[in-house]
Amino acid sequence: MSKTKRIGVLTGGGDCPGLNAVIRAVTKCAVFSHGLEVVGIEDGFQGLIERRVRTLTTDDVSNILTLGGTILGTNNRCDPKRYPVTIDGRVELQDTSEQVMAYIAELGLDALLVIGGDGTMSVASNFANRGVNCIGVPKTIDNDLEGSDVTFGFATACHVATEALDRIHTTAASHHRAMLVEVMGRNAGWIALHTGVAAGADIILLPEIPFDIDKICQKVVDRSRHGKRFSILCVSEGAKPIDGVQAVDRVDPLSPDPIRLGGISKVVADRIEKRTGLETRTTILGHVQRGGTPVPEDRLLATSFGHAAIAALMAGKKNRMVVMQGGRVTDIDIFKVANRQRQVPLDHPLILAARDIDTSFGD
Repeated sequence: MSKTKRIGVLTGGGDCPGLNAVIRAVTKCAVFSHGLEVVGIEDGFQGLIERRVRTLTTDDVSNILTLGGTILGTNNRCDPKRYPVTIDGRVELQDTSEQVMAYIAELGLDALLVIGGDGTMSVASNFANRGVNCIGVPKTIDNDLEGSDVTFGFATACHVATEALDRIHTTAASHHRAMLVEVMGRNAGWIALHTGVAAGADIILLPEIPFDIDKICQKVVDRSRHGKRFSILCVSEGAKPIDGVQAVDRVDPLSPDPIRLGGISKVVADRIEKRTGLETRTTILGHVQRGGTPVPEDRLLATSFGHAAIAALMAGKKNRMVVMQGGRVTDIDIFKVANRQRQVPLDHPLILAARDIDTSFGD
């Protein structure tokens, strides 16, 4: 059994619904069931670099189950191995890992509970290699973390995106337009697939299935000829044409994940309008998918993950990440998760079902 007495908890990467539910579960389980001290680290790993931490009590985490975001703050640009420091007006990337290790020792932390996606787990693996026991909790609305069937935040993102497509549907039908809704997901199409099927999209574009613009235009024209004078397209931000590349919104050289995707729906819309003459409109949902109150599924999953993280720690496990596999919560080696993304398999049941009901994937 573990001799752990004091732990640190942080949230890294982008925010998402359910983070506070995990913080609540971790803190309450740690204090009520095991008598541990919990140290909240502010703004992800940046808090360990800049020495910004605070004690978390059960009072601090009361009434936060339904809150979106994270009471600890987060950061998706901070990797202690590549921390930007301004020297003589120039920005240099410095390795602050040893500085962080010294602060962890100073705080007397026996373990770190890191809540995040593949980037956060990659940073955690650096400290795991240096002797820090890191227990991971998988978080990402993209649902693309290797080893877990689902991550919290995904259900809420799909709920928000599906409602958006439902609303777009009535406008598209009224104005006889092709309406495109772009959703998040980076290089994985989980949100687009689930949202597109749930909302009855006519065309779903995924990063895993390069699209042919000619086939998309033909689908739109065929629908119009058969009395369907509008089309709904659910587009993943990472989708790309068979003869092209992903649309990059911007590049952040200081970020561990410098490529920011976005804008492919506008490219597709312009081509549809030019080739078919059908009026098109584009809606990019962006960060609205990350915000707000988590749906019940995410509250339950986040609570289960937080409880499992403390249970794994107190069982003496080291450098593990809790996951959902086959309907049950378990844990896997955190090193197997770092810098890996789980994409949608081409034989996924939802893809097969969608094809059989005449949904196009642009291929």
